[in-house]
Amino acid sequence: MWDTVEAAIDAAEFAGASYADARVVNTREHSVSVADSRLDAATARAASGIGIRVIADGSWGFASTNESGIEAASRCAADAVAIARASARVARDPVSLAPLEAHVASWSAPCERDPFSVPLEDKIDLLLSADAAMRQVEAVALTRASLSFYEVHKYFASTIGSRIEQRYTESGGGIAAYAIANGEVLTRSYPNSHGGDWAQGGYEIVEGFDLAGNAPRVAEEAAALLSAEPCPSATMDLIIDGSQLGLQVHESVGHPTELDRVLGDEAAFAGTSFLRLEDLGELRYGSEHVSITADATVPGSIASYAFDDEGVPAQRDYLVTEGLLTGFLTSRESARAIDRSSNGCMRADGWNRIPLIRMNTVSLEPGTWSLDDLIADTERGLYVETNNSWSIDDKRLNFQFACEIGWLIESGVKTRMVKNPNYTGITPRFWNSCDAVCSRDHWKVWGLPNCGKGEPMQVAHVAHGAAPARFRNVQVGVGR
Repeated sequence: MWDTVEAAIDAAEFAGASYADARVVNTREHSVSVADSRLDAATARAASGIGIRVIADGSWGFASTNESGIEAASRCAADAVAIARASARVARDPVSLAPLEAHVASWSAPCERDPFSVPLEDKIDLLLSADAAMRQVEAVALTRASLSFYEVHKYFASTIGSRIEQRYTESGGGIAAYAIANGEVLTRSYPNSHGGDWAQGGYEIVEGFDLAGNAPRVAEEAAALLSAEPCPSATMDLIIDGSQLGLQVHESVGHPTELDRVLGDEAAFAGTSFLRLEDLGELRYGSEHVSITADATVPGSIASYAFDDEGVPAQRDYLVTEGLLTGFLTSRESARAIDRSSNGCMRADGWNRIPLIRMNTVSLEPGTWSLDDLIADTERGLYVETNNSWSIDDKRLNFQFACEIGWLIESGVKTRMVKNPNYTGITPRFWNSCDAVCSRDHWKVWGLPNCGKGEPMQVAHVAHGAAPARFRNVQVGVGR
């Protein structure tokens, strides 16, 4: 593999590139799912190829191939240079990159039990056990359970002298129970909605979820929602659990702080951003309880790595510091706009995609409260768990989120269950209403393996750490 990437670099320089980097990426994927006590699907696939990015005549060029060998890599590099020169004919300004030192390194994430060596029968048995436990609850009419695994092995080289090898495995999955009656379908999921949760590691990750052990509770809550009262329409205090708050961070902090969106260089799938360059160091994004980090070094997160796909070292950076906007997610090119070096957020979805600015582990930092004390301190409010749906405008400003389940809080006590809870807000106003965040004892990183961006679309594996937090005077029960 090193011969291949180095041949690509040499060929790009020979063709006239002033800068080049090459990535050989080998991936394996495997997933299995059951539905209603039957095997639903089992899939496996593998991919391998090289992507070559160059600057020639001051413009970017990119080409890729899944042909193996030095000759194919050299031809691909020449294609990338030709594309860059064609692009230069219509470019406004030459590309300028923030400085970067060369790095020679090898990194592997921990993996105790290789999930690709676990027999398919064992995976199916694990899922069927959880499925059977959910179906013991009479009102549950539909059940779903799934597992998925992903392995990446990358080789990166650049003309500045970097040579970096990285390898990691991700494992995840989850269950969902659907209770159906009187024209309503109500869902409870575990460990999270939309397929579950993911982390770096091997089969030990999904065994740790204890899907079968949690299945009865999940099914019983789905059934209980059928007789629960609807979420009231009111303005009240809102306590959001960590899983839903992770998605809130993703949509209303992560995407708008991607600097390519702020600069107007990217708009696909998530729009642009309400933020401006001049907001840096000036905008009160949230209250003093809100500090949000972008951290590619969190152990076990599916968004952790040693180097991004530009060869920039992984790092921890503050996007919001005690409520003040203090950073953006950047690349070597975009960081020039704010007179900083890159904070290592460029990643590509495989060998045949050019790197884009992507979230890593973007997290709401923990506070000091216990959840019991926070509920006891709330006179009138709503506690919500587990995302069901979301909507946000293309500036990442006005949003509405719906959750699977909620409970009213009355005089400091969590009382009646409510179904279909939802809430709405405007991003800075909402985050400025945060007056309490629970402690690290309640803080957890949630994996999200399907964040879309770019055209052609790329899917990034990102993550968000969060603990439950309280927001004052939020509009809930929208549309009732």
